Formats: sequence, C-alpha cells, structure tokens
Amino acid sequence: MKPRVAIIGAGPSGLAQLRAFEAAEKQGLELPEIVCFEKQADWGGIWNYTWRTGLDEYGEPVHGSMYRYLWSNGPKEALEFADYSFEEHFGRPIPSYPPRAVLWDYIVGRVTKGNLRRFIRFRSPVRDVVYDEDNDKFTVTVRDLVNDHLYSEVFDYIVVASGHFSTPNVPEFPGLEKFPGRVLHAHDFRDAAEFAGKNVLCVGSSYSSEDIGTQCYKYGAKEITFSYRTRPMGFAFPAAFSEVPLLMKLEGKTAHFKDGTAKEVDAVILCTGYQHHFPFLPDDMRLKTNNRLWPLGLYKGVVWEKNPKLLYLGMQDQYYTFNMFDAQAWYARDVILGKAVLPPLEDMQADSKAYREREQSTANASEDIDFQCAYIRDLLGLSDYPDFKPEVMAEQFKEWKHHKEEDVLTYRHHSFPSVITGNMAPPLHTPWMDQKDDSLDSFLANH
Repeated sequence: MKPRVAIIGAGPSGLAQLRAFEAAEKQGLELPEIVCFEKQADWGGIWNYTWRTGLDEYGEPVHGSMYRYLWSNGPKEALEFADYSFEEHFGRPIPSYPPRAVLWDYIVGRVTKGNLRRFIRFRSPVRDVVYDEDNDKFTVTVRDLVNDHLYSEVFDYIVVASGHFSTPNVPEFPGLEKFPGRVLHAHDFRDAAEFAGKNVLCVGSSYSSEDIGTQCYKYGAKEITFSYRTRPMGFAFPAAFSEVPLLMKLEGKTAHFKDGTAKEVDAVILCTGYQHHFPFLPDDMRLKTNNRLWPLGLYKGVVWEKNPKLLYLGMQDQYYTFNMFDAQAWYARDVILGKAVLPPLEDMQADSKAYREREQSTANASEDIDFQCAYIRDLLGLSDYPDFKPEVMAEQFKEWKHHKEEDVLTYRHHSFPSVITGNMAPPLHTPWMDQKDDSLDSFLANH
C-alpha cells in the first residue's frame, strides 16, 4: 500500500512541494498518494487578493494579507524559479519590480503547466492533526466548507505549508479604543486610496510599514509617520514622511510617542507583524517561534526533529522566497521518498544549534543575506534541485538594499539581470509613483 502524504496549504510553499513530487514522477519514481488541503477557493496562498477582511463567507479567518496596488518590494530576479523563468512564462523579459497580479500569474503558471491541481482539495481547512505512536500515522481532520462536512483521513507524512504571514500580531496601545479615526492591522489593509488627504501613522519599522506608508503617500495621503520600537528605517524619505519612537498612547486624535513628542493623526495602521499560528497542531508538533532566520526544532529548516515524518516549509524570515521554498520542498520530498537519510536526533539538534549560533552572530542585513544564502547552498547539496546561483542573488539583494537607502520611492526603477537566462530586465516605462493601474493587462501592455 502506498504511503500517504498530506500537504497543508496550496500557496508558494505547498505548490513547491507538489512541483517537487512532479519532478520525481518525471524521473520515473513512484509517488506516494498525495492530498493537498487548501482553505481558499484557489491556489496561490497569500498572493491571492480578496476584498474580504476578518472572516470569509464560511466564517473562516481570511488568509490573505494582500492589498490593491501592491508591487514587488524586492527584485523578481532574486525569487525566480530555477526550472521556470519569467521569460518562459511571459515570453519576454519584464521589469524587475512587477505588481502582485503579475507575480501571482507567474506562480500559478508553473503549476498549471503540470497537472497538479488534481492533488488539491480546495475550501478544505485542516482542523486537527493527531499522531498515533503505535501505528506511526497521522489522523487529519478536515472541514469541507462547501458541503459543511467534517471528515478524517489517515496519512504517513504531514507537510505544513500554511505560511506565517496571515495571523496578525496586534499589540494594545492605551487610547486605541477611543480613537475617532481608522484603526487596522496591515493584514486588513486593502486600498491605499482610502487614506487620501489623511495623516497616517504606521506603527512598525519593517517591510509592511515602509510599503504601506509609501503606498498611502502614492495614492494621496497627506503625511506619513512611522513609529519604531527599536530603530528607525533610516531611508531618505520625502518631506511628508517622519520617523518617531514607539507610540505610547492616543488621546483623541493626538498620538504621543516615547520621546515626548506628539502628533495629530487620522488613521493608525498597525504594521506589527504576524504570528506563527498552527491551531490544527498539538503542542508537541507545533513550531513555536518568532519571525527569525533560524527557528529551532527544524533540521535543515524543514524536518521536525522530534518526529521526522512531520515537515515544515517556508517558516523562516525571508530574503529568498520562491526558490528557497523549492529547495526546501525538494529536500522534503527526498526525505519522504527515503532518498535522504536523516542522522540521529542528537546530530540533527546539534546542526540546528550551530545554525542558530551563526544566525545570532550576524550584525547587519548584508550578513543576514549571506547567512540565508549559505543555508540555501547547504540545501542545494542535499537534492537535485537545479543550482540557481544563490550567491549571485545575494549580491542582487545587497544592491537592492542600497537602492532603497538612496530613494525609497524610486528603487523600483532599477533593473537586474536574470540569473536563470542572463538577460537584463527592461526599465519601468513610467515612474512607479505615477503608475496607478496595477493590473496584469496594464503592466504587460506597457512593457
């Protein structure tokens, strides 16, 4: 009887796992029985856009954190699939910073090329996973949302690919409950045009804060204030932007900050990150970590050390994304197929500890990039996933960081060569600040 594999999630990580199995099938290997459970109506994970916030039509928490007008905030060349280039998908080079709809089209183009949809059960959130030590199997309980039906099936392996950017981390600030303006978390941000003419306070100093703030400014916000907990982003922002220490309290529309300053604001957007949240897993199988480059408990960042039949994909903080998920998925596949032999528990934990110590020794973004690059190089030596030259991409990431420091509103005007094809991306035809239509058709027509 074939072993059974449950993949939880059909976003970029879950689709990478399906693609890895497809590659093995093309090599003539016999596959296990694979079922991928996806809570949304379509594949693509967080790259799906929905107007919905809070709960969906079935009462499920909305997974997506995507907003209208989102563009890639890193060069697409550094996330390109090794086995499916942007040029193969679009038929020609396109600029280095495409909007969300273009990236979603690229992600699903690769899996549409194969017959991978046959493995996926949509509108099927996993409710519970129980491991039975006696028979070495998992019982997975799932709700079929369309038919309002709860059922359970038994599997030999579990791959958790549900992501960690969908359950918001929402801190409390005194006075928020009486604030007369708009309050929301970045997870529920959808349309920057809503804040035209407003003074917007973004609490947080990472990518979502920077991008949501600049999006609001692009679509007419009057003033953007970033409130940071540890350090400012330090970009060369326009005059309408300012960075202040942590928000302490709100009195009416007046925001008070840790340095004693105050400012009138019309909206508060909490760009305060996300939780690793796996309510379907018991404590002894659940990854518990903050968002960092090396979560403990996962051998090679993938295998749950205390039960190697449980695997996680995409759980790290990320510079590399799609191609790193691929490298992880190819390795996970080989573990499941028995091609990759795992060392004893003590050795796996020692390997993870060494990675954690290296992570803790990094001193800046450049060293963080090199750390993740070295990790991917390690993964590439453990499977037959094509070498996509992560070292070259690391230099592209560093150049991207430099461009952002020069001007956070114009870094998307730069172009990078594809590591896969060698061809240089064309420039944007219009400055990013002036491109208000983020649709796939508009972007491709203009490039």
